[in-house]
Amino acid sequence: MPPRRFIWGRGPKEAFRDLEKALRNWRQKRARFPRFKRKKHMDDNTARLTGSIRVLYRYVQLPRIGRIRTKERTDKLLELLEAGRARILSATISREADRWYVSLTCEVERPDPPQREGEPMGIDLGLSSFLVLSDGTRIEAPKPLAKSLRLLRRRSRQLFRKQRGSKNWQKASLRLARLHRRVQNIRRDFLHQVTTWLAKTKPVMVVEDLNVRGLARGPLSRPVADVGWGTFRRMLEYKAGWYGARVIVAPTHFPSTKRCSGCGWVAPRMPLSLRTFRCPRCGLEVDRDLNAALNLRQYGLTHLTGPTGSSPGSDACGDRLCGGTVGNSRSTSTRSLKQEAGTGRLFW
Repeated sequence: MPPRRFIWGRGPKEAFRDLEKALRNWRQKRARFPRFKRKKHMDDNTARLTGSIRVLYRYVQLPRIGRIRTKERTDKLLELLEAGRARILSATISREADRWYVSLTCEVERPDPPQREGEPMGIDLGLSSFLVLSDGTRIEAPKPLAKSLRLLRRRSRQLFRKQRGSKNWQKASLRLARLHRRVQNIRRDFLHQVTTWLAKTKPVMVVEDLNVRGLARGPLSRPVADVGWGTFRRMLEYKAGWYGARVIVAPTHFPSTKRCSGCGWVAPRMPLSLRTFRCPRCGLEVDRDLNAALNLRQYGLTHLTGPTGSSPGSDACGDRLCGGTVGNSRSTSTRSLKQEAGTGRLFW
């Protein structure tokens, strides 16, 4: 990739547009004042191009760069473009370790799928098991960070012992970046598979509004970051709109774990060391994760059938902790060529 053409082409224009957007968000108090970031920061190491962008078979033609061969096939997007059902808006070039990626933002007009009806399915997220459904299904997380932690520490020490800026330092830095990329790809692939399966098979899903940011600052910060709860909910919500499913979000303080799914008794506290829920009132003994999933399912039933079930955020079951929100049926997402297409007015 020619560096001078890349830098002095459309890169500064898009950078000024990003700066304008950041300042507008700061003035409207939607974000903090923009700060300078490192060039090697992953989220900031991108460049957006607009203009004449074409997609060919196994090739992408970008302005001021030319034709570039892609590793992944472009057949599906090419068919949509030739049929006039899609329009390319921009292209974003990014780099991860020693690999370059191009993400095309396209606009596709498709009708929303019909809303599917069915009983709600409670989904309890956890660390021992990634999720437990109210029907008893358990799905374990791959936990790529925990499995690669020893190797990550070793490669980090190797990088620290090299002279900064030397050839050996660059090689060690690349080895460490490749390992981080592998951990990220394993987690992302797992989340895509799970969320796609849930959105296709479950018409109504009930999840809890977890305070992921607060949990990430506590003693369980590394396991919480390894499972990716926030990314899971984001994927589940926009894929539910793709496949006509519905996502009901229980509030943060809903006592899904401490409440008995049989009689409704609420325990004063439920430490993580207790893996079995025992109710002193009705004598129910059940796994704590399954008990939470059953309570979320009951919350979904109350939300759907209650007198105020059609208004999100209301107390459908009479409990002040039972307000919630329902995910939208239309979604807007930005994806690379290797991710899936959506429904409605989509950007991929």
